[in-house]
Amino acid sequence: MRGFDTLLLTALVASPALARQIPTNVKNLYNSIRAQGQCKNILKGGFYSQEGDSKNFSYCGDHLSDYRIMYLQGTNGNLVNMDIDCDGALGTGDGSCDSSQDTQSQTSFKDTIASYKKGIKDLNAYVHSFVVLGNEGSKSGYVNFDPTSVNVQPLSIVAVVCGNQMFYGVWGDTNGDDGPPLIGEVSDSLGRACYGSAVNGNAAHDENDVLYIAFTGNDAVPGANGANWAASSFSAFESSLATLGDQLVARIGNSGSTPPPPASSTKPPTSQPTCSWAGHCAGASCGSDDDCSDDLTCKSGKCGK
Repeated sequence: MRGFDTLLLTALVASPALARQIPTNVKNLYNSIRAQGQCKNILKGGFYSQEGDSKNFSYCGDHLSDYRIMYLQGTNGNLVNMDIDCDGALGTGDGSCDSSQDTQSQTSFKDTIASYKKGIKDLNAYVHSFVVLGNEGSKSGYVNFDPTSVNVQPLSIVAVVCGNQMFYGVWGDTNGDDGPPLIGEVSDSLGRACYGSAVNGNAAHDENDVLYIAFTGNDAVPGANGANWAASSFSAFESSLATLGDQLVARIGNSGSTPPPPASSTKPPTSQPTCSWAGHCAGASCGSDDDCSDDLTCKSGKCGK
């Protein structure tokens, strides 16, 4: 079992994508989960972290009532691994999913994405940071679990701690019964942000040291205007989840009390006019037009007209 001090080497070989610092409260949660060894309030067990592994992995509700979170955990101090999901509207990308033999043409919440009317028909594994949660199938012996049974909502925020970094994603897809009941899978873009070229459509991060934190409640769902769904890059989409993500992360370790200011990799401007994409209004820092809300463009590193 490894804590954060010994995970530093993994971070050094990760993708050059902008990484989010892990807040102290999340580090403490990570270390306490691993030190505890296994989940006490198993919401559903009998899952595999990877094919050929033991079925000792579960959806855990130890902090469902106090922090309003659900996470994935194994036994003996293990968390889960990180497999790569290539489902959805891939479009153009780096090609790391091209040779995958396990793809679907759509994600589970394609209809909801289309209803947002943001110019996209589905999530794109090369762009959107999404996490696979839930298992559904009719095959004999398959283990089913629906996260909505504990109020984790579709397309809600999920924080992922991987390689001594933290990224935000959304619950964007579910696992089917085309194999054993697996947990621990993310979109290609999120996997490569965590571990660089070491992962792709056919290669996973096999060590069970990744923490997936799903937040319960409707307030964890960004909705049509709370994220840059039409982004053309991973960084543009992931950063658009930061405002809400930081608010949700502040729940952890602060049951029933006023949470401290959340830690974020990006400092918001001192004042911003109202716009549909919070944190990316006029005056916000940017690297490209994709980082700016509405009809704003990126000029000299700032969003404006």
